[in-house]
Amino acid sequence: MWKDLKNIFYEIREYLNIPITTISKTEITLWTIVYFIFLTFLLFYITSKLRKWIVYKVLAKSRIDLGVRVAVGTIFRYIILVIGLIIVLQTVGIDLSTVTILAGALGIGIGFGLQNITSNFVSGIIILFERPIKVGDRIEVGKVSGDVVRISMRSTTIVTNDNISVIVPNSDFISSTVINWSHMDRNVRLNFPVGVSYRENPENIKKILLEVAVENEGVLREPKPDVLFSDFGESYLEFNLRIWTREYINRPGVLKSQLYYAIFKKFRETGIEIPYPHRDIILRNLDDIKKQLKSTDDSN
Repeated sequence: MWKDLKNIFYEIREYLNIPITTISKTEITLWTIVYFIFLTFLLFYITSKLRKWIVYKVLAKSRIDLGVRVAVGTIFRYIILVIGLIIVLQTVGIDLSTVTILAGALGIGIGFGLQNITSNFVSGIIILFERPIKVGDRIEVGKVSGDVVRISMRSTTIVTNDNISVIVPNSDFISSTVINWSHMDRNVRLNFPVGVSYRENPENIKKILLEVAVENEGVLREPKPDVLFSDFGESYLEFNLRIWTREYINRPGVLKSQLYYAIFKKFRETGIEIPYPHRDIILRNLDDIKKQLKSTDDSN
């Protein structure tokens, strides 16, 4: 039985050693391809485990941010992959000088097509090290507004208030203006304009607006809310309610709605008049208009 298995193994080995092609002076056989695929798979598997060990074991003991640890682990893995692939190629007997020439030719051909990928990759490294944005930040880039949930080497995932995931290329964060609402901390100030009639007392309006702000649980007590008398409008006095919030950083529209509901209710209870534009319409006699038009024609 063992002799039969040994003979089968030798037959398979002889079949795999049949040359398929030749690169320079190196014969490429099926065994070479199988051996190369096996070693490459093993290399990727080991470097993946090594990356996790560096990120979550070695660097976890330091005070380095998780994003930076991931970037360091990823770069280290790529370096090991490049060195490992060179060793694998040498192990299977492929002439590296020929591979270098082939890689150079391919690099020129596909280099232009990989410009965006390279740009996003480099931008991802910059983001992970400089930390202009990080996971959990509330940001605006272009027309996209939402919370950062994942930063990879090529792109960043943002989840909007509608629970829609938007994949943004990392290069957009380097080349475009990015608004980070929580870069230093999650406390933000919001401004809500309020208009009232000229008949009202500004001090009374300020008192009511501050009461509304303090009664809302989403408004921070420190820093304290404030009211500015911002303008004498065409038909109203304009005030600006300024509040600080942490809870509603990703839902400013909800907080605005809550405050405006409460302000309208307070105004109704206290008899405060909410103005609307007034327009005076003057109706002139039709005969006078005809006489005026006739006199204009006669003069011409």
